[in-house]
Amino acid sequence: MKREVIIALDFPNLEKTINFLDKFHGEKLFVKIGMELYLQNGPVVIEEIKKRGHKIFLDLKLHDIPNTVYSAAKGLAKFDIDILTVHAAGGSEMLKGTKRAITEVGAKTKIIAITQLTSTSEEDMQREQNIKTTIEESVLNYAKLAKESGVDGVVSSVLETAKIRKQSGDNFLIINPGIRLEEDSKGDQKRVATPNIAKEEGASYIVVGRSITSSEDPVGRYRVIKTMFE
Repeated sequence: MKREVIIALDFPNLEKTINFLDKFHGEKLFVKIGMELYLQNGPVVIEEIKKRGHKIFLDLKLHDIPNTVYSAAKGLAKFDIDILTVHAAGGSEMLKGTKRAITEVGAKTKIIAITQLTSTSEEDMQREQNIKTTIEESVLNYAKLAKESGVDGVVSSVLETAKIRKQSGDNFLIINPGIRLEEDSKGDQKRVATPNIAKEEGASYIVVGRSITSSEDPVGRYRVIKTMFE
């Protein structure tokens, strides 16, 4: 499978998003639409980006009772998105229902389960989620649940990627956020790594936001990161 860089479009509105994308002069990208952009602007964001030929990772992290997530996924499938995220913590019935919704409408959308956020430290997880294992064990448990529930892959930090790959096989998709270059600030991320390490560990995709979107030369920075990862 071809490795790809996904650019996180963490902008508040469609105008800023399109202005950013226009800098790439027609180059076809894989982009992430997160909650900030989608919830403030709605489906028009998806429509405008698809119109320009870009692939879409819709990162809404759905998490609710199984029937609610099933219905939400079925509705979102009509937008022909490439990847949709749900929380593994929602459980097997929710995960299975999400995948079933996509299958029933004949969409090609990949369903990806969130394990532990890269902004969560092991101490945070143990204290606030009352999960008394290591964060690696928690992530591997969620990845196993996702695989057994029939979804297409998981989001995890680079730190767990090699063990997920060994546990779940070559066809299981692994998306790594929290990607930074050596000179970049970590920001609000706690478990970060470079594109080179993500590649070595076996990631399918990396998600890069501020390292590209805040750069004075976003196109050049994107190409550097792409070369490092592919």
